[in-house]
Amino acid sequence: MEQISNVMKIFPQDIRRLLESLPLNADKLQEIRLRCGRPLILVCQNREYMVGEGGRTVDRPEEAFTVTKSHLKDTMEYLSSYSMYAFEDEIRQGFLTIQGGHRVGLAGKIVADGMNIRTMKSISFLNIRLSHEIKGCAEPLLPYLYDGQQMRHTLLFSPPRGGKTTILRDLIRLISDGNRYAPGKNVGVVDERSELGACYLGIPQNDLGMRTDILDCCPKAVGMMMLIRSMSPEVIAVDEIGSREDMEAIEYAIHCGCRMLATVHGSTVEELRTKPAVRQLLDSGCFERLILPDQGKAQIFDGKGKKIYGI
Repeated sequence: MEQISNVMKIFPQDIRRLLESLPLNADKLQEIRLRCGRPLILVCQNREYMVGEGGRTVDRPEEAFTVTKSHLKDTMEYLSSYSMYAFEDEIRQGFLTIQGGHRVGLAGKIVADGMNIRTMKSISFLNIRLSHEIKGCAEPLLPYLYDGQQMRHTLLFSPPRGGKTTILRDLIRLISDGNRYAPGKNVGVVDERSELGACYLGIPQNDLGMRTDILDCCPKAVGMMMLIRSMSPEVIAVDEIGSREDMEAIEYAIHCGCRMLATVHGSTVEELRTKPAVRQLLDSGCFERLILPDQGKAQIFDGKGKKIYGI
């Protein structure tokens, strides 16, 4: 469990002891979910496990370890170093990033002012998503991403937990540092959910390359405009596009000469076309490559959705 030692520190002693006793591969652990009055649940290699006493996995909820309000209170105190007020901005956004690049999602009672969220109280649900860098995982895609030394506008798509963010993270590093197809380029990353660079106290916990600039916890559409005005990126990378504002910002960035690297939820090219804003980008030819990661393999399409590679 050495790789996730920073995660273990945030839990009360009894939960920590259970997690450290589990016979699961820590490198494959994806999520740890705490829900008040409900079983402690893990996701490992896309499979869900309930945790029982003694650090064993169980099949029935009544056999599982039950998370209490006290467990959640202690975990939040450890997360915030006993100063919740200092993390009010992060809590308002619904997540915290801890050392090591791991992200803690929060849910509970929202205190709103119209459409604006003021804060979150009575936090009763936590989702700890573990960050896993897999350096080199995107290298097999590189031959399909370049036209000479020019990177093609590329859209990665997959269902949740399909690997698109992991691939995107490694592509950013490879493009920034340079690779056998092209020298390194200045990359601007808008990391709205703090999952790419996973900045902790402003410092990226993941390696996104030596020529990469990051706007952390910034809305994608706003961030793309800011990067173009201030950082002169050659490539802009964003994760999980979807809104009309995102699409307009992408079109603007492309017209400004930036190459685009983005992800979106979807299982097939046909499904992407059911999303009006994404369909507009595809129909206008903004993206030249569509890539679907698939359990360590990939299906690669041209901008019109014609498959050009796939196993």
